[in-house]
Amino acid sequence: MKRLVVWWDGRVVGQLTQNPHGELGFRYAPEWLQTAEARPLSASLPLRSEAFSRRACRPFFGGLLPEEGQRTAVAQALGVSEANDFALLDHLGGEVAGALQLLPQGSQPRAEAGPFEPRPLADGDILRIMDLLPKRPMLAGEDGLRLSLAGAQGKLPVVVSAGRILLSAPGQPTTHILKPPIARFSGTTENEALAMKLAAAVGLEVAPVEPRCLQSTDGTPRTFLLVQRYDRVVDEHGLTRRLHQEDFCQALGVPPERKYQSEGGPGLKDCFNLLREVSIRPAVDVIRLLDAVIFNAAIGNADAHAKNFSLLYGAHGPILAPLYDLLSTVCYPELSSRFAMKIGQAATLEALDARTWAEFADQAGLGYPLVKRRILNQADSLLKVLAPARENLRNQGLQEGELDNLVTVVKDRTERLRSKVA
Repeated sequence: MKRLVVWWDGRVVGQLTQNPHGELGFRYAPEWLQTAEARPLSASLPLRSEAFSRRACRPFFGGLLPEEGQRTAVAQALGVSEANDFALLDHLGGEVAGALQLLPQGSQPRAEAGPFEPRPLADGDILRIMDLLPKRPMLAGEDGLRLSLAGAQGKLPVVVSAGRILLSAPGQPTTHILKPPIARFSGTTENEALAMKLAAAVGLEVAPVEPRCLQSTDGTPRTFLLVQRYDRVVDEHGLTRRLHQEDFCQALGVPPERKYQSEGGPGLKDCFNLLREVSIRPAVDVIRLLDAVIFNAAIGNADAHAKNFSLLYGAHGPILAPLYDLLSTVCYPELSSRFAMKIGQAATLEALDARTWAEFADQAGLGYPLVKRRILNQADSLLKVLAPARENLRNQGLQEGELDNLVTVVKDRTERLRSKVA
């Protein structure tokens, strides 16, 4: 039996196991269950003394790992099977989304106070890493790093201190996510930066982002995003602490390969019901999720699946986490226009109208007058902030042509969304 010890804030929570047949299992540690502070790892893994089967625990633990091509590339870099969640977590589980660390038996997590010696990255180092990430996501296996993030896009957890980017030391909590552009699509840095800035400007809670631009040796500008981790917090002593989180697929017990509603994954009704069941402030978070659905429709983001929404676990319990991974997918004809989660009976952006929004309101347990009012208010706000957001990002070195195209798309879609319900 192979074992990984699951740690949370320096305490043993339980063990993830793999039997000789390759099956995963998880059991909470008795000492964890006996403490007054005991909390479940996931809404789908309630506290209990009995072990959880692979079917019960894999959605959460498999959901900590990269997906699709990123998972394949990581497995190849590490020399393990991409189907082997346990082997991947054995290599990558030292720094994952949320507060957990998965370590081999006999290993102790480093105290969050350190001391750590992260490696400063010069511009040339960052460019080298950006070129290396497609082949070695998360720099898997390099320099003793054990980093993992879910998702299908290349990225790297890093430490940012006084504006400088540093490669974390083993066991050190990272503070930001470095996201290079997606090679096969044009202007994804501009796209995500604009979407995130627009969301913040209209009052949605989002992870803070900072676009950066470097010059390659041939003078070509190279852009990337730094996304501040909402699952990390700096305490009064200046120490970075991990906060627990899980995405909606993990919380609902849905494995990552079924994240799309068309493949049996969660729909928006499931997401709203989840918030009503587990959030400590359901009324607030239901409205926040409603606003996120409207925003994604306004900018043309059809890929807002359940792994793109998360619960953040604070001292008093879970709340809806800030938004992340916002992108206008309609800008890329190669991508499907089908919604990852239907809005009412509308499966595509083009099918949205007053009737489908009324269907959505009914499914989400909301009144249509409220939904209509939020759509109109947000549309009006978006149209006002488009030009200032574009100008701000242009001044930060992002490509003017890409920004202009994005603004045109978002303006057109927002106006159409407004006209459908006005």
